[in-house]
Amino acid sequence: MTEFPEGAPCWVDAMFTDLEGAKQFYGDVLGWTFGESASEYGNYTQAYSDGKAVAAVVPPMPGSDEQSAWCLYLASPDAAATAEKVRAAGGEILVEPMRVGDFGSMALAKEPTGAVFGAWESGEHKGFDKQGEPGAYAWAEFFTRDPAGTDAFLPKVFPYETQTMVDDQIDFKVYSIGDKKRPVLGRMKMGEDFPPDMTSYVNVYFAVTDCDGAVKKAVDHGGKLQFGPMDTPFGRFAALTDPQGANFSVIDMARTEGEMPKLTDG
Repeated sequence: MTEFPEGAPCWVDAMFTDLEGAKQFYGDVLGWTFGESASEYGNYTQAYSDGKAVAAVVPPMPGSDEQSAWCLYLASPDAAATAEKVRAAGGEILVEPMRVGDFGSMALAKEPTGAVFGAWESGEHKGFDKQGEPGAYAWAEFFTRDPAGTDAFLPKVFPYETQTMVDDQIDFKVYSIGDKKRPVLGRMKMGEDFPPDMTSYVNVYFAVTDCDGAVKKAVDHGGKLQFGPMDTPFGRFAALTDPQGANFSVIDMARTEGEMPKLTDG
């Protein structure tokens, strides 16, 4: 398992009131299997694809009434220092930096426009065992109603460089890291097609071998199709909501159509 550079997505998890229901849903839609629940960590349960750790599910904390949602964790060399950067940049810390046994340290934060994300300082648990392959994490985007606010915030917390997609139809940026400008995240402006009461959030994409087949399985198991399936230069994808209200997307990255869009710095 490799180390993840600062700012790179390294893990995802979600809280579900009906944990067994979530395991059945994602087991059928994404082909996941699940390990033993860790009772000392609130029954945190890892999900596996081909025997490799790709995500986790967990019951909500006692008394919590939060909506189920996927949380993306961004790699941090020092979770406490990242939390201070979040505050200095105008964000909010929802869960103070805390040690999770020998696995590592975490913090949960909210950027100024409302999207929640995590910071993960690895110990024994580095993050994804695989990504960009069927059954695993593929990509994520900050969906925001205030693009300028998100764009001002994230590069102050993580060492991102930004590029803008040349497209008159959408307001989209790509966040990159490293000398080779490796794309790690997207940022999309939420348009009028989003419900007015829907706050900014992070949309997580999971890779599949058959987008349409995954959509059918999701709907058959009580999920809701929000958008797509649609062919793009990045793959055929669809946006879904699971039966407990968590939003996510599926993408078949082997099925692409059209030319890759141009990007300009800034």
